[in-house]
Amino acid sequence: MTKQACKYFRIYLGSLIIYCNFILSCSTTNDESKSDQVFRYNEHKNISSLDPAFAKDNADIWATNQLFNGLVQMDSTLVISPAIASSWTISKDGKTYTFDLREDVYFHPHKLFGKSNTRTVNATDFVYSFDRLKSPQLASPGSWVLKNVQSYKAVDGRQFQITLKQPFPAFLGLLTMKYCSVVPREVTSHYGAEFRSNPIGTGPYKFKRWEENIKLIFRKNNRYFEFNSKGDRLPYLEAISITFLAEKQSEFLEFIQGNIDFISGLDASYKDEILNSNGALNSNYVSTVKMLRAPYLNTEYLGFYMDSEKTEYQNQLMRQAVNYGFDRRKMMTYLRNGIGIPGNGGFIPKGLPGYKKNSGYTYNPKKAKKLLEIYKLESGNQTPEITLSTTANYLSFCEFIQRELQTIGLKINIDVMPPSSLKSAKSNGKLDLFRASWVADYPDAQNYLSLFYSKNFAPNGPNYTHFKNTQFDFWYEEALKETDIEFRIKLYQKMDALVLEKAPIVVLFYDEVVRFTLANVKGLGVNPTNLLEVKNVRKY
Repeated sequence: MTKQACKYFRIYLGSLIIYCNFILSCSTTNDESKSDQVFRYNEHKNISSLDPAFAKDNADIWATNQLFNGLVQMDSTLVISPAIASSWTISKDGKTYTFDLREDVYFHPHKLFGKSNTRTVNATDFVYSFDRLKSPQLASPGSWVLKNVQSYKAVDGRQFQITLKQPFPAFLGLLTMKYCSVVPREVTSHYGAEFRSNPIGTGPYKFKRWEENIKLIFRKNNRYFEFNSKGDRLPYLEAISITFLAEKQSEFLEFIQGNIDFISGLDASYKDEILNSNGALNSNYVSTVKMLRAPYLNTEYLGFYMDSEKTEYQNQLMRQAVNYGFDRRKMMTYLRNGIGIPGNGGFIPKGLPGYKKNSGYTYNPKKAKKLLEIYKLESGNQTPEITLSTTANYLSFCEFIQRELQTIGLKINIDVMPPSSLKSAKSNGKLDLFRASWVADYPDAQNYLSLFYSKNFAPNGPNYTHFKNTQFDFWYEEALKETDIEFRIKLYQKMDALVLEKAPIVVLFYDEVVRFTLANVKGLGVNPTNLLEVKNVRKY
């Protein structure tokens, strides 16, 4: 946005705020007078289901996280902590997990529970919930979470046991996913597919009302089982109100008017309005807005399809030239106002054990040009040309790379595609070079390295580049069985270094979670998985 555009945008915003304040001063409803007890946010991507078995996207995960709990949960530092399970033990062979359940966890009230209107959670509820999750009839996108599970059972009413086919040190992290939430048989069997809009869980908030595409309301669960360090029961607020404005600019306007309490992420429509080029709040928002920022387990990258028939994509020297040929730091400064960490390491993002700073490619146009010249000499192709496929949201990044690589003599064409088309073409090997991202399903570097394991070739797995290397596969399989954390991290770093050397990908940047809240919001916090936790939020 130009300085002149920013000036007019601020004038427009200021006029709109004055007008809205005038309207609000003329009429105040009961709901508005209690807004200090309601956490309000907008979900521009909409919500497809409130059934945790279908909590695949952030929008659904954020909502279901307020309604449901699993055995364990993850804190803001990625440490696994108790939830419905008060404690657990792991057998010496790393295959059997035994969970002791709390006795004070109640399902949200519902008439289907009979006269008591509720009941406590027991081990057989987890047996039922896991059976449901892996049921072919349900067809949950999260059924893969249990693929390494040999068996599970209720030892007694308060003890639940899981046995794995083989040791998997990251398994507890998998159990923190919303897919593994406990649900009541009485309610899910009654509603069937309509459980998506009639959810009953155990979470800090309970379902109240949903007008799809308009508003979603949760109310405080007064029997929630978690307490703060002072012994006060969570949550603090009375309700959560979610709206569904599709446009990010409209969402931002609602935020600065004080009609919603927070926004997440940095959109091009307002990034220059709220932040300066160094990634700090502009002076006119310092007193009214708080910014929360932390590493996000999300690696943004370009992927080369290794089975391409064209030498430009097959050749390792060419792929390395692309990696050396553009300035990631400058790209982040000008296109993201400094939000995000330049991708000068490996594929493992900052925030996970295994990440190594500056272990990857740094800007070196002379070396990039030399590698390109060697490629031309060896291949006989004097006019190399590649095509990069992307979506409109990332066009500015791709154009930046295009301009930078033109200076070393490499021509890049950009093909802009709808997200759904790019996703399908990427999965089916129809794109020679594509922009993509990988957000952690669970907090372990193995999740990222799985994109380069040869048995995970897309469309049957996440290896979209069709990278194949015998040494990598051997290390990957060793890491799956390794229970020594330090040795496993060394294996991760060796795999990451090998991927960098072969260069099937170009790491662009490691994303950051950025949240903006109104000044009166306290306790929201920020975490590397970008999970929304409202149970600790207060407004004052």
